[in-house]
Formats: sequence, structure tokens, C-alpha cells
Amino acid sequence: VIDHPPYSPDLAPCDFWLFPKLKLAMKGNRFDTILVIQKTSTAILKAIPADEYKKCFEKFVERFQRCIDSGGDYFE
Repeated sequence: VIDHPPYSPDLAPCDFWLFPKLKLAMKGNRFDTILVIQKTSTAILKAIPADEYKKCFEKFVERFQRCIDSGGDYFE
């Protein structure tokens, strides 16, 4: 078992790429209710092809494996 460092850029959350997509799609809009925000953001997320989600998680698994293979040491 390798201790997880408090901050490891190699193990950044795999969902970070979603926020710019949401921000760009929602930018400039005014939402009257939280429900409208929820429905809009859900529609945006559902419009993202499943391939993009799959690639993101595959890359995350690869990064995780590199960390395991390096014994928890940092690498570039």
C-alpha cells in the first residue's frame, strides 16, 4: 500500500476537464431557478459523448498505474 500524498498532480481528479465544458456552455446565460441550472447542466453533460468519459478514465487509470509502478515517487 502506497500512502497518498496530500497533493499529487499525477493523481488529479479525472473530472477536472468537465468544468470548462460546463462553464463555456453556460456562460452568458441567466438562470431563474436552481432547477433550471440543474436541468441545463444535466443536458450539457449528457451531450458529451461517452467516448470522452471513457478516455478520461482510461488516462486516469494509466496515471494511477504509473504512480504505483514508481513506488509513489514523483515523476514527469
